[in-house]
Amino acid sequence: QVHLVESGGGLVQPGGSLRLSCTASATIIGLHAMLWYRVAPGKQRELVAVISGGGTTKYADSVKGRFTISRDNAKNTVFLEMNSLKPEDTGVYYCNVDYSGRSIPVPSASWGQGTQVTVSS
Repeated sequence: QVHLVESGGGLVQPGGSLRLSCTASATIIGLHAMLWYRVAPGKQRELVAVISGGGTTKYADSVKGRFTISRDNAKNTVFLEMNSLKPEDTGVYYCNVDYSGRSIPVPSASWGQGTQVTVSS
């Protein structure tokens, strides 16, 4: 079972930026779709960004134009660049891998510890 470790979260003012990283313990980046989720206080888990094995990216409407997902296959790492952050972006951010190949992403059971993002003045 692959282990995923997220990092890069923190406290940032509205309008600020953060870059999250997710490093996998196995060579999966570039082979399978990678997913970024977030869990906001009192809300359900939300899929915010996807990068397919072929490099196609998709975003939730709530982050489109502000967040960018990318990857470094050699470092087995996927990134989430977050700009123009808003208080509603606050939450714990998790990455995951989708082995299913389906059109609707299916996260694996390999959840990391997540990284906390807090957007507040």
